[in-house]
Amino acid sequence: MWEERYKASQDYLFGRQPAGFLLENPGWLRPGLRALCVADGEGRNSVHLAEKGLGVTAFDRAPSAVDRGRALAAERGVAVDFHVSDWQGWDWTRGVGLVVAIFIQFADPVARKGQFVDLRRAVAPGGVLMLHGYTPEQVDLGTGGPPHRENMYTCAMLRDAFGDWRIERLAAYEREVQEGRGHSGRSALIDLIARRPQG
Repeated sequence: MWEERYKASQDYLFGRQPAGFLLENPGWLRPGLRALCVADGEGRNSVHLAEKGLGVTAFDRAPSAVDRGRALAAERGVAVDFHVSDWQGWDWTRGVGLVVAIFIQFADPVARKGQFVDLRRAVAPGGVLMLHGYTPEQVDLGTGGPPHRENMYTCAMLRDAFGDWRIERLAAYEREVQEGRGHSGRSALIDLIARRPQG
């Protein structure tokens, strides 16, 4: 499905600029830090991290999206280690200092439990997870994301999944979003920034 959506789009489906979540939380993007962008789509977020001086690896299952990511990185003059991979095919044991997961709500509740386990494994001790997505209210707004409330995040859900880490930010809110044709209009958003303990 995703490959078909990207191939059908004449331009970057979610735009060329990073998610507002990254722009509003720049302090976590430290030069030299190793980062992983999961299900990264057309590369707008991974390229932004590379522009900030991070060493970035990114993957997405749609070859057309990865090709656009590579083109965007070349246009901006930065290096990103892009891969074509689905979620199950990725090696989650290679811990990095920062894991970025933005609008990855294609998983139903059963699959999401596994996703959260994988994300936890991918963050090195002392590292940080930056997770950004939609709350269930987004389904009524209809401005992006899947039409399934059960796929969305709540603060209670994320606190339950990552509450044993140090939660630096956990907030649900609504605002106008203009991130390509894929995310456009009033949106119900949620942010999680959590640090894995050293031990």
